[in-house]
Amino acid sequence: MFVDRATIKIKSGKGGDGCVSFRREPFVPEGGPDGGNGGKGGDVIFEADENMRTLMDFRYRRKYEAENGANGMRKKRFGKDGEDLVIKVPVGTMVIDEATGKLMGDMTQHGQSFVAAKGGKGGKGNTMFTTPTRQAPNFAEAGGFAKERTVILEMKLIADVGLVGFPNVGKSTLLQMATSARPKIANYHFTTIEPNLGVVQMFDTSFVMADIAGIIEGASEGAGLGHDFLKHIERTRVLIHVVDVSGSEGRDPIEDFDKINAELARYSEKLLEKPQIVAANKIDILGCGPDPEDLEICDEYIRFREYVCGKGYQVFPMSAPAGQGIEDILRTAFAKLQEVWQEPEEVPEYELFDFELDDVDPDYRTVYADYDEEESCYVLSGKQLLKIFNSTNFNDHGSLRYLYRYIENSGALEELKEMGLDNGDTIRIEDFEFEYYDEDYDY
Repeated sequence: MFVDRATIKIKSGKGGDGCVSFRREPFVPEGGPDGGNGGKGGDVIFEADENMRTLMDFRYRRKYEAENGANGMRKKRFGKDGEDLVIKVPVGTMVIDEATGKLMGDMTQHGQSFVAAKGGKGGKGNTMFTTPTRQAPNFAEAGGFAKERTVILEMKLIADVGLVGFPNVGKSTLLQMATSARPKIANYHFTTIEPNLGVVQMFDTSFVMADIAGIIEGASEGAGLGHDFLKHIERTRVLIHVVDVSGSEGRDPIEDFDKINAELARYSEKLLEKPQIVAANKIDILGCGPDPEDLEICDEYIRFREYVCGKGYQVFPMSAPAGQGIEDILRTAFAKLQEVWQEPEEVPEYELFDFELDDVDPDYRTVYADYDEEESCYVLSGKQLLKIFNSTNFNDHGSLRYLYRYIENSGALEELKEMGLDNGDTIRIEDFEFEYYDEDYDY
């Protein structure tokens, strides 16, 4: 099954906690601190892999977590860094942050990679907190937080040439005759319900051709397979527009031509700016042979050719099952590609995710004060507050004092007092609760 869109959750590794430890060795009286630092948490990395063709794997597994860093150990031993998690995606996949809708990475080349979620930093052991006046720190730093986010994976095929047209006009047959691809071919609409790729060998080089599922009127608004496959045309460099010039299904080929181009324009004006070659297929049904003399007496073909050429497009007669006219079309497509390959490729207009701002996290030092009516207690929360709280040794007066001063200096304590905080009231930080008493309170 071809899957070109998936939503997954990713989570980097948490940093390991620093260790509180003191030397306990024979003949070393009053040994100093020897707690090591925690290891860094693993990153979540996306990498493009040309051997993948679909996002099917992400339909069954929705959550991906990197390894946490190990905690620091005694004897100044550092904790092991968490292993990075590399998530491989097909070439042509865009990674979008769901919360902001911004593009994090556009994976257009094999081996391309980027870090989507950085692991938390390892916490410092108590060895790192020694000073001339603090010889035996009885606390260490907690590891940095993991980053967790939901991302959208959206795959757009990367092909040099895209085949477009109404259903059942012969696109799959053209792909089969021009390449070694073996798409499903039958005489009914939407035989192709997923894009097919094939490689066309031309002289000493090659190019990739994609058979896009048939477009119908209203596709730009989601009718038929609509947006599911119109988006795959965006990355192609040249279009071959296949039209049933015989009108075998009772439609006018000129109207078919105009309707398809109208749908392309409604989806994106840039699609019509791509070089487009028109293949007038099924000339054999009109009774026309491959010779130019036969074509010049075929009124239906001449009417169609004059109309399309008047629009500025080249028209090539073709009978795909018989292989007639295919070589001329491929040569012309290759010539167009050589022109396009010389031009700088346009960068898609997407709002890019700001990784620098994500690293800085301006909200990190903010302490929030609130009141929980159900639990009848005051609540303090904040990222740096939680890290300091997790680093606090509640058996050490100096460590407790540091926590209290941090809360007081943040202004959160005054904010709680304005809400009605009084001596004996409960304050909760995460899952821990304690009673508040002012320094001047008479016990």
